[in-house]
Amino acid sequence: MESFWAWFRWLHDATGINLTIFYDSFDRSRFARGFVMTVELSAVCIVLSVLIGIVGAWLQGSRLRLTRHVIYWYIQFFRNTPPLVQLYFFYFGVGSLLTATGVSGSPVPMVSNVTWAIVSLSFFAGAFNVEIFRSGIEAVPGATIEAAESLGFSRLRTYLLIVLPLAFRISMPALNNNLVNLVKTTTLAYAIAVPELLYVSSQIWSDELNVPEMMNALLISYFTLVGFLVYAMHRWERAIRVPGFGV
Repeated sequence: MESFWAWFRWLHDATGINLTIFYDSFDRSRFARGFVMTVELSAVCIVLSVLIGIVGAWLQGSRLRLTRHVIYWYIQFFRNTPPLVQLYFFYFGVGSLLTATGVSGSPVPMVSNVTWAIVSLSFFAGAFNVEIFRSGIEAVPGATIEAAESLGFSRLRTYLLIVLPLAFRISMPALNNNLVNLVKTTTLAYAIAVPELLYVSSQIWSDELNVPEMMNALLISYFTLVGFLVYAMHRWERAIRVPGFGV
């Protein structure tokens, strides 16, 4: 493996292409940690945003008017404001209210910047997922729901066992697109110093003055990460396909 890393050092000496993330162990470890942080941040936000979408779509059909209004205004707030503004709102606005007194007597935040990034991005993508699942639910034939109710299914069991599985298949193309956008939106966590891929890359190019090389490395990294997600989602979409229904 050392010969592989040494080749990039030779490339730098011969051509000036300065890919320190390969031949410098410190930069390599920084870049690797940033990539892992981006993957973890994306994975957690994907799971939480999908759960928010499922629960929100269910609550949209609530018999309680207040519940429907809460979901409606949640969607309007997160869908109609920029995600970076939302991130600042949580981190600087809400975060400033959730502090504790440290050993030195100065205020210490109770919630980390990584947690606020997860909360903000999950709510942002979740608002779109609610509408995606709602459209899928509305596409399920009413006769299917009536048949379940005639068999004695409760509203919750009908949703979980019949409506949601069918709506999920219908919603997969739109959900796939929203999750891809979510992965790309994780770069905004850079603004609150979350050590994800863009943040550590900016540190590297500030130290090494290799901006063009790091920009290309970033492009290839995100292309690979998003490409893997798209591939996995398409495989899942084909695996759960019901012939003649939905996707």
